[in-house]
Amino acid sequence: MSVSAMEDEYTKLVRRMNPPGVLIDNDACEDATIIRVDSENKHGNILEVVQLLTDQNFIVKKGYMTSDGGWFMNVFYVTDREGKKITDTRVIRYLHNSIVTGSCFRPTLMDSVGVRPSKEHTFIELTGIDRPGLLSEVCAVLTDLKCNIVNAEFWTHNTRAAAVVCITDKATGCVIDDPHRLSTIKEIICKVLGVNSDLTSAKMMTSMGVTHTERRLHQMLHADRDYDHVGNSKTPRPQVCLLDCLEKNYTVVMLSSKDRPKLLFDTLCTLTDMQYEVFHGVVHNSGIEAYQEYYIRHVGGRWKMSEAERQCVTQCLEAAIERRDSEGLELELRTKDREGLLLDITRTFRENGVCIRRAEMSIEDGMAVDNFHVTDMLGNAVEAKEVESLCAQICKTSLQVRKNPTALSLKPPKETITSFLQRNCFQSIKSHAWDLLKRLRF
Repeated sequence: MSVSAMEDEYTKLVRRMNPPGVLIDNDACEDATIIRVDSENKHGNILEVVQLLTDQNFIVKKGYMTSDGGWFMNVFYVTDREGKKITDTRVIRYLHNSIVTGSCFRPTLMDSVGVRPSKEHTFIELTGIDRPGLLSEVCAVLTDLKCNIVNAEFWTHNTRAAAVVCITDKATGCVIDDPHRLSTIKEIICKVLGVNSDLTSAKMMTSMGVTHTERRLHQMLHADRDYDHVGNSKTPRPQVCLLDCLEKNYTVVMLSSKDRPKLLFDTLCTLTDMQYEVFHGVVHNSGIEAYQEYYIRHVGGRWKMSEAERQCVTQCLEAAIERRDSEGLELELRTKDREGLLLDITRTFRENGVCIRRAEMSIEDGMAVDNFHVTDMLGNAVEAKEVESLCAQICKTSLQVRKNPTALSLKPPKETITSFLQRNCFQSIKSHAWDLLKRLRF
């Protein structure tokens, strides 16, 4: 047995001896469901719990995280997308079983990115320079190469673009594993993406398995150094501040930004993948603004950062918040799937000056379920009626304009990040967090 396999078996034994504990309470809070999770303190475990909540489209209103030796306790106040408590017994049972059985935790650091092998699909990962019509061109190439797009997710940020696309062979509906054909797909796709000899070179990778898609997109854009580029966002930038906590030998990370869904996942994903452990944290999301406070150390135990490291962490957290912070109109399309539907939609958008900033596309029971965040070519707002009219010409149905939490007009914050830091950062987070937990009266 290999050393890695022995470590996995030992980890499973420890988990069976000390299983995670979970309590889901709908009575202790008037407007949110409280989820408390106790588990061994291991790198990435907090992120896995948050990832589980995020995958259910839950909104985390408040969160408290604290560790004591080899154990941690997380408490999250969550609602659904409509702001209601989680009352579906099937969802509650799924959450409880996923955490108790440890299926949401990965046994090793290598596996913590959430690898899901697949024998039915081929996954391709794309990175390159963003430009209007790029997604349409990629769809056109894959269609010409007789590939069927099962699902895809596409992000853009600071002149960079990344996508994870799940494809099958159009004729057979099976996985594409012929090396020659995959090589041809890669060659043509890279030409479309625009390969250069410098940092802006496009890349394409193929795989029979893929990480958690949204986490993988963060990793791809981070590896492409999108945080180094200068963006021209029209929305207020997030505020990030790093301080030393000399009393407890932590680096304190303070973040202030406008609130939106999946914000907690995005910041924890970045810290975890940059090899930092969160020992304590407090999160408060008001629906308009969000404050996050983390006490971290590097996985090697080092807590004091150099100035260059501070700057890198600051830039990476800013980028993590902004990648999903779409400025455009959010549109949802549900219609019967047909051959060439996605190509027709993206091409029509391109030909009429509508730019796709972010997209999530999938097929469910023969229905195409697509979400698009769109602007005009200059990044300005697009009239919903204009886009709806264009798509109605293609699919004979109308687009639903979704209420986009990230596009709310924000009032000037009543509290600056400086005053927030002065009010919070000199407290002992450990005693602070435990005091908060005691008030829950579990």
